[in-house]
Amino acid sequence: MKRILVKEQFCIGCRLCEVYCRLQRSESGELLRAYKREASLPLSGARVEERGPVAISVRCQNCEEPACVYACLGGALKRDADSGLVVWEEEQCLGCWSCILACPYGAIRKDTRRGKIARCDLCSGEEVPACVAGCPNEALEYIES
Repeated sequence: MKRILVKEQFCIGCRLCEVYCRLQRSESGELLRAYKREASLPLSGARVEERGPVAISVRCQNCEEPACVYACLGGALKRDADSGLVVWEEEQCLGCWSCILACPYGAIRKDTRRGKIARCDLCSGEEVPACVAGCPNEALEYIES
């Protein structure tokens, strides 16, 4: 299964992983149009945490024992048997936020605008996730684990 490895020693806290994630999820897929003209830009599945000089990009870790899946009341979060990834089915999401409370990494975010969650889906359908491709310092690496 492929995962995103975060090399915190190279993260400079630029937040471009957040920008490229939002851009990937936008309607237009174009940077200026997405940020200037789209009515509502989706939340990023990645989030940068900073503590003093240390910064790290946080996202879904696709845990072996995913607490979020066990906590999901509507059955919207599931572990895909083939890929091993935690997948989210938006139409089943109740917006109860129990997965947010259960996630030990704080990787799931509340999208209050839609009444749903926002989480990393590894840019499903893309060869390399947008955050990895856009990281200027190569602090993110897409690897087979």
